[in-house]
Amino acid sequence: MLMSPLDDLSAPKSIETKKSGVWLLDNPATNQGTSFDRSQRSELRVHGLVPYRVTTLAEQASAAIDQIRAKATPLERYIGLASLQDRNEVLFYRVLVDHVAELMPIVYTPTVGEACQKFSHIYRSARGLWITPDDVDDLPSVLRNAPYKDVRLIVVTDNERILGLGDQGCGGMGIPIGKLALYVAGAGLHPSKCLPISLDVGTDNSELLADPLYLGYPKRRLRGQAYDDFVEAFVRAVREVFPKAILQWEDFHKDRAFTLLERYRRRIPSFNDDIQGTASVTVAGMLAALRITKQRMADQRVLFLGAGEACTGIARLSALAMREDGASDAQIRRALAAFDSRGFLHEGHRIEEPHKRELAMPLDVMAEYGLDPARTLKPVDVVRAMKPTILVGATAVAGTFTQELVEELAKHVERPLVLPLSNPTSKTECTPAEALRWSSGRALVATGSPFDDAVRDGRRHVIGQANNVFIFPGLGLGAAIAEAREVTTEMFYVASATLARSVSAERLAVGAIYPSQSELRRVSFEIACAIVRYASEHDLGRRIPPDEIEPLVRASVWDPSYAPVHRIDAEPRARG
Repeated sequence: MLMSPLDDLSAPKSIETKKSGVWLLDNPATNQGTSFDRSQRSELRVHGLVPYRVTTLAEQASAAIDQIRAKATPLERYIGLASLQDRNEVLFYRVLVDHVAELMPIVYTPTVGEACQKFSHIYRSARGLWITPDDVDDLPSVLRNAPYKDVRLIVVTDNERILGLGDQGCGGMGIPIGKLALYVAGAGLHPSKCLPISLDVGTDNSELLADPLYLGYPKRRLRGQAYDDFVEAFVRAVREVFPKAILQWEDFHKDRAFTLLERYRRRIPSFNDDIQGTASVTVAGMLAALRITKQRMADQRVLFLGAGEACTGIARLSALAMREDGASDAQIRRALAAFDSRGFLHEGHRIEEPHKRELAMPLDVMAEYGLDPARTLKPVDVVRAMKPTILVGATAVAGTFTQELVEELAKHVERPLVLPLSNPTSKTECTPAEALRWSSGRALVATGSPFDDAVRDGRRHVIGQANNVFIFPGLGLGAAIAEAREVTTEMFYVASATLARSVSAERLAVGAIYPSQSELRRVSFEIACAIVRYASEHDLGRRIPPDEIEPLVRASVWDPSYAPVHRIDAEPRARG
């Protein structure tokens, strides 16, 4: 007998309510507008409150996307979509699912960054939960104010490191809202199972504090032990109120991101998308590129420019991928190297930040490569000596990948993999056109920001985007279905391998190492199935028979459509 979706991850078959009239139209979860048919309009007392014609969801969606496209700027389109989500949730997600590749840059990067910066000035209505230090003594009661009681996926931020923009105070809430919209559109998690949360612990952004319209907690950012106590109280409250929830840490400063991940990942099933999601999508690109070059992961050498959350996570998962492919620890030690903003990381220098010590090259390996630890090394020096096959950038500094660097890389590798990952486009380490020109068209290129296809010597190169959206929706859905007790590093490798296999031969033939974003639902389904299978096989969650996994995941995926609304226990009309 097929196991049922978790009580219940699938969409409700119908909605029963004691409410009627304008309340149903004002509630985005029940509003169907002109799609209420004649009998429903009478039963639900909305007759006369909407125009005469009964329309289909498809007709509504066609009108809605036309309205969004008519907006003059990306920010206006963002505001228009947010307004639609606040009016009619099903219609919003129908439009987003049907036009995900077009609208993803609006609901998430890059437009969401501008929305976060201007949040207090464009705020329309509340979504999610806002938690401040004033709530620390009774956080469970705040969580119980959430509109839904069976939350399975929480995205939480403390707003300090929003994209490449830094501390955005309460405006950082745009990130959890956008991420959860992509969980729903990308993987089919039902909106009632999702909860965005802002830990509004204040801001050190002086411009925000001086803004008379700023809506956030109007104090300097909480620090030290008081901050730790606040987060501890939050995690305990989540475990109490939403015991089956997966928690995604989002856009925390690196000084706290690594600490929180290690402190809580075994106490509550949780992960950090900036560290682990970025790692997973990047390693997936590496594995897909190896389908083109016909090489092994165990034989790759990777140079990282940047040593923050992204590159540290990528290095960790690259090491696991190499180990899974048969590489020894000694091989892996020789295969990874990194620069931070101060220079080359090696064991001959004192490194204050613990996560960066993982990236430090051992002195014996430096000697093997002929690198002098007493010298001030440049990236091109390390490329010349190490001959990396993969170049990864996460510096948020435009132009970090210089012509000299890429040309040197291409001298030693027939098909180098060049990954300028920084967002937004203005901060990318180099453009795809530059990477192709400097490598005589031989480089395989993927970027963190969206880029148009590049043409070199008459040949079109499709530039895939290393977007975390290819990972976190499917992984989160799978972990929720599995009721995973822990989200492990190995799960992210499983997601990477699954994503790499999902890239079609046609995409690989034109140099694209990621699928089209229009394939997001298919990819997320495959990743969710793989995560459920892994969790079951490794006793990390529910035991689910192998032949039931795909039907169970399919039954848990919501495709936006209207559920019948029925009025129950109707109260008599008030007499005038």
